[in-house]
Amino acid sequence: QVQVVESGGGLVQPGGSLRLSCVTSTRLFSMYAMGWYRQAPGKQRESVATVTGGGSTNYADSVKGRFTISRDNAKNSVYLQMNSLKPEDTAVYYCNAKWGSGDYWGKGTLVTVSS
Repeated sequence: QVQVVESGGGLVQPGGSLRLSCVTSTRLFSMYAMGWYRQAPGKQRESVATVTGGGSTNYADSVKGRFTISRDNAKNSVYLQMNSLKPEDTAVYYCNAKWGSGDYWGKGTLVTVSS
């Protein structure tokens, strides 16, 4: 079982920035595709950004140009730099690790964008 733990959420004003972190327990981290997902109140969980083991990235249209996903294989970690935050970015953000039949989720970290 792979443990996935997010951190870095909080309250930020519109236009501000936050950096989310996610650390995993696997020694095979470089093999995993990693992703950030979010779920706003009353809405379904959606993909925000993903990065493959080879470093290819993909972003939701709503965050392109504002969010950046990155990974540090030496630290078994993935990050989400969020800039120019908007109230509609408010959600619980979840980290996901996926490889083969393994599909692991963290418990989430709350991001609230409000003045």
